Amino acid sequence: MTDLSPIRVAFLLFPNVTQLDLTGPAQVLSRLGNVRVDLVAKTLEPVPTDAGFSLLPTATFADAAQPDILCVPGGFGVNDAIDDTDTLAWVKHAAAEATWVTSVCTGSLILGAAGLLQGYRATCHWAQHHHLASFGAIPEHARVVFDRNRVTGGGVTAGIDFALALTAAIRGEAHARLVQLSLEYDPAPPFDSGSPERADADTLARYQALAAKGAPGRDARTQAAAARLELP
Repeated sequence: MTDLSPIRVAFLLFPNVTQLDLTGPAQVLSRLGNVRVDLVAKTLEPVPTDAGFSLLPTATFADAAQPDILCVPGGFGVNDAIDDTDTLAWVKHAAAEATWVTSVCTGSLILGAAGLLQGYRATCHWAQHHHLASFGAIPEHARVVFDRNRVTGGGVTAGIDFALALTAAIRGEAHARLVQLSLEYDPAPPFDSGSPERADADTLARYQALAAKGAPGRDARTQAAAARLELP
């Protein structure tokens, strides 16, 4: 690693976020070297995650410093986030001067609702991938998608792949390989059920039922957010 210029990373933190969307890439990006990671929320009150515990913000929308990397995680709380004008205003503000504008999982829908994916290739969690085009994005099925300074990751665990790929783009592949080794990131899942193409029909149906219960009206609310952009 030859470039040790300081880097400030800001993660959007909102209620009912999928914590691994945030904590996975945060763990990787915290090892960029000469880096500060902030969790930015409306207030400094603890923010509940989907895992039953809360995360503590380090900065608020009002006082957060301009990040070099903006990262937006996903989760069932996305639909409240895309309906929240303060959240979208901060995302737009942070993205305006960020070197990298990024997301993990359904966080790309927040970027989309903020008008930040129009004309960009992007990915998302498989279950919500069909909404990307409504925000003017060019959907691409991939674990990680780079398009200029937009970098989007697929669902949840793809956040680690995303962060390692971004680390390589910023600090070089040798440093990214070092970070991967330091985290012993050597996936060997016990089941071949990590995508809708490989999961059996019963597992897929059970997931869809759980998702519908966790985020009722999600499709309609996402489409309403896309309609507010008034794309041509």
